[in-house]
Amino acid sequence: MHQIITKSIQDILSINVILFVLKMGVLSLILTLLMTWGLWEPINTFLSSYLSWIPWDWVQTTGASVAALIFAYMLFIITVSLLTSLYSEKLLIALAQKHYPDVPVVGSAKIGTSLMLTLKASIIFLLLFILTLPLLFVPVLGQVVVLYLWSVLLKEPTVYDVGSLFMDDRKRLKEKKKRTGLLAMVASLFNYVPLVNIFAPVFAQILFLHHMLGEKK
Repeated sequence: MHQIITKSIQDILSINVILFVLKMGVLSLILTLLMTWGLWEPINTFLSSYLSWIPWDWVQTTGASVAALIFAYMLFIITVSLLTSLYSEKLLIALAQKHYPDVPVVGSAKIGTSLMLTLKASIIFLLLFILTLPLLFVPVLGQVVVLYLWSVLLKEPTVYDVGSLFMDDRKRLKEKKKRTGLLAMVASLFNYVPLVNIFAPVFAQILFLHHMLGEKK
């Protein structure tokens, strides 16, 4: 685990990765602003109604606005994850060739499947977010819950994106997948820091890359 994280940090600090992440981040910010611009009032109204049963006064007065900001932030994270999933193939191949030159590219992620898995993970993420929203206002517990939710958003799409490129052994891929939950949570830690959060999806991909291919070197 330590070696995987060390290699991944070294990779994410390379100029190619940084430039890729910045492109995805800017595009995601533009798309998120466009999506939330006309939906801010409906979102705020819905969250205000949803949180009205919580007995804490501060939640009823300012909770909806805070929750709406959190929702917009979550939408931004989803958008970054989606774009990273769709456009990171060349970057992953380049990193694999650098570290594991003997490992061949055995396939390619299908855009439709990648999009479907990301949207599925996003829907599950948003549903769980809405259901657990009151817990987010509880210190410590809220941070643990949201970290888990972020890992749900990253895990399945990332396993597919990396696995479809380098692993044609379904049994081995299934075995590797069992140990990716913790890696997804490690990558999700980036989401706690604005601006740095745009690195989370590609960091997850790099972590998964080293996890899946490390033993093949």
